[in-house]
Amino acid sequence: MVDDNVNADIAAMSFEQALDQLEQIVEHLERGDVPLEHSIRIYERGEALKKHCDTLLKAAEDKVEKIRLGRDGQPVGTEPLDPD
Repeated sequence: MVDDNVNADIAAMSFEQALDQLEQIVEHLERGDVPLEHSIRIYERGEALKKHCDTLLKAAEDKVEKIRLGRDGQPVGTEPLDPD
């Protein structure tokens, strides 16, 4: 179970900051030189960072819009990039 107090700082991170930390965690885990208990803690933090990145990425995707063009080729408005 992820300790929310330990991961409280994640909510304030930008996508780039969270992704950077996640990459560092992956490097530590891949090396395999981290004690088991520490591995578990950083894995859990990695899960929280991944969830935060997913949330921020989804929010960014929701803001992306496609420009609609009129018959004359001029912009006439916007619409969601991927309408549901």
